[in-house]
Amino acid sequence: MTPEAISKNTRLIKAEAERLGFMHCGVARAEFLSDEAPRLERWLNHGYHGSMSYMERNFDKRLDPRLLVEGTVSVLSLSYNYYSQTQTPSDSFKIAKYAYGTDYHLVIKDKLRELLQFIQEHIGAVSGRAFVDSAPVLEKAWASRAGLGWIGKNGNLLSKKKGSYFFLAELLIDLPLEVDTPSGDFQHCGTCRACIDACPTQAIVAPAVVDAQRCIAHATIELKDKIPDTLKGQMDNWIFGCDVCQEVCPWNRFSLQHNDQRLAPRPYVSYSSDQWKDLTHEVFRELFKDTPFERANYEGLMRNIDFVQHND
Repeated sequence: MTPEAISKNTRLIKAEAERLGFMHCGVARAEFLSDEAPRLERWLNHGYHGSMSYMERNFDKRLDPRLLVEGTVSVLSLSYNYYSQTQTPSDSFKIAKYAYGTDYHLVIKDKLRELLQFIQEHIGAVSGRAFVDSAPVLEKAWASRAGLGWIGKNGNLLSKKKGSYFFLAELLIDLPLEVDTPSGDFQHCGTCRACIDACPTQAIVAPAVVDAQRCIAHATIELKDKIPDTLKGQMDNWIFGCDVCQEVCPWNRFSLQHNDQRLAPRPYVSYSSDQWKDLTHEVFRELFKDTPFERANYEGLMRNIDFVQHND
């Protein structure tokens, strides 16, 4: 394929990604993530993955997408805005903004399928697979390589123009494309340590190193067992996820309200603490269907509420 054709295809794909509502689309060459390999190994050896035992599996595939999807040449990294100006009531429990509306897996997977279909219809017989936080893909590493932003001290991907309230997704395809300029870690964090200092449980143990065993998001979503007593009095009223390290990040002053109705706040976002505590299994099944809360399930959510209200 000629350089001109590669350039044309790259522009075509990025334009379609923008039309589909993605905030940014970048390209990285599929290869072994040599810099990330020792970092991931150290993180796992320290047990910082907590109860997420799946992080120990498919180590090689996490570091090389060509082992995950045979024939992969390019990694398309895409970001999708979920920032909402809506706040939970100040005297109620707190939930992370990403959980305000429909499960992002459902929203973004549909758009990725459309993008892949567009590529196949307008470019030719292109093979690929879409991923939204559901496979052994180091999404933040690939997004950084694709120029979407840099990995900040809170471990999130940060953008100078968009902040960090966005989802990440990948499309692994066997089509050569123009690659973007990678971003470096902490590139624009400077001496700022707002996220490290503000974390209620001191879960950020070093720049970009998060100990999941101390993290409120892990405790309220991933952890299926009893919440450890070491977190007593530190949950700051969070019952599903935590946004503190994003709330204090200076770059999030550039976050803009999303415009996707599927991510619009559902009624529970404005619940009072009493409404949360009185939530029944039946209402949960109806009101929280196809939302991120299904990952924790009703029992897990009520466990979180009970822990927060009785352990402060």
